[in-house]
Amino acid sequence: MTRTPSPSSRPADPRAPRPADPRVIVLDLLEAVLGHKKLLDEVLDSDQRLPKLSERDRGFARLLVATTLRRLGQLDTLVDRCLERPLPAKAVRVRNMLRIGAAQLLILQTPPHAAISTTVDLAKNSSLAGFSKLINAVLRRLDREGRAWMAEQDAAQLNTPAWLWESWLQAYGVETATAIAGAHLLEAPVDITVAGDPALWAERLQAEIMPTGTLRRFGGGDITQLPGFAEGAWWVQDLAASLPAKLMGPVKGKRVADLCAAPGGKALQLAVAGADVTAVDRSAKRMIRFRRNLERLKLAATIVETDVAGWTPPAPFDAVLLDAPCTATGTFRRHPDGPHQKGPGDVAYLADQQHMLLKAAADMLKPGGILVYCVCSLEPQEGEGQIDRLLASGVTLVRDPITAAEVPGLEQVLTAQGEIRTLPHYLGDKGGMDAFFIARLRRPA
Repeated sequence: MTRTPSPSSRPADPRAPRPADPRVIVLDLLEAVLGHKKLLDEVLDSDQRLPKLSERDRGFARLLVATTLRRLGQLDTLVDRCLERPLPAKAVRVRNMLRIGAAQLLILQTPPHAAISTTVDLAKNSSLAGFSKLINAVLRRLDREGRAWMAEQDAAQLNTPAWLWESWLQAYGVETATAIAGAHLLEAPVDITVAGDPALWAERLQAEIMPTGTLRRFGGGDITQLPGFAEGAWWVQDLAASLPAKLMGPVKGKRVADLCAAPGGKALQLAVAGADVTAVDRSAKRMIRFRRNLERLKLAATIVETDVAGWTPPAPFDAVLLDAPCTATGTFRRHPDGPHQKGPGDVAYLADQQHMLLKAAADMLKPGGILVYCVCSLEPQEGEGQIDRLLASGVTLVRDPITAAEVPGLEQVLTAQGEIRTLPHYLGDKGGMDAFFIARLRRPA
């Protein structure tokens, strides 16, 4: 574990305005995510206090909220072990104070005096001052005994919702399920897709070239300040997310649809490859980033903001890519709020939506056309099961198996059916990858 510095101290000038305490912001973020089921990325983007913090404090707040969410099961178990009686149901903010205090002590290795005193101050400086002695006692006990307790915990299972753990056990077995859940506890590196020469930009960005040509950088920082960003030489995209567009074959001069396109990374790949791209998504808000990236990279695409299921294109396409809405259980490395946003009912609901979208996508293909379907989900019902269900429905499509030559260095991701199933612990020694299911189908000529 790496020792993480505490946020910067207050300004020396007593007349200067006091900046917001990053820990107060973290408490509010946790309440928004856990209490109101808001997406962490959205609340981070919308919180007007974060930009006013120093870069160090801003980074600390983001790290603390992400760490607390990633380790929530462990933290709650440790806190509960210190309580003589359960906290009152209304004391949610006290629970969150204990969580972030424990996260700093036991995971981020903040100096104990700082982790404890700052957490106690959160209570003292609020309407929850009556809980300050309890918070102090719990955190001091965790400082004495919590590390030993933590060493005995099954971190993978504790930090995974029970319904997901059972799903992964059934689908992958205990060894792989444990590896999946363990990978979700690690912060993901930054993956970059370049529009030009990967070797050139690997040197400029101090990045490693992965087997797929993706560049990988470790460490934080503002990516918009890196070389090449402003002039549109590259964009951020997970290694696994870059695979579907590459599996469409040569697309130069072809009419290609990217359905459910936001935020647009795959459409950018297709445009760079010379395709005549039509990007379709019903969310105008989520397409803002795609529009900005198109402008930044000086690329062109037709944008259609509508519901894919009810849209009829003016003419059939040579190829269609459908990155369907899903539970996103394969992206928990990047989205630690994900496990706390979804439930088992979401899988069945989204599977029906995916089937409807797949049938709509199939109707958009020319004879001989290619359909690539993908989801960033670990759930077989959203992946392998969707292709079986689609082909059983009578559509005039056949499997077009993906070959090892198309995924050099990643042969382990291929399934017996010629489809792709990436898992978060694959390439674990190099930082892992998001979990995707990808299948390729063809309409007979």
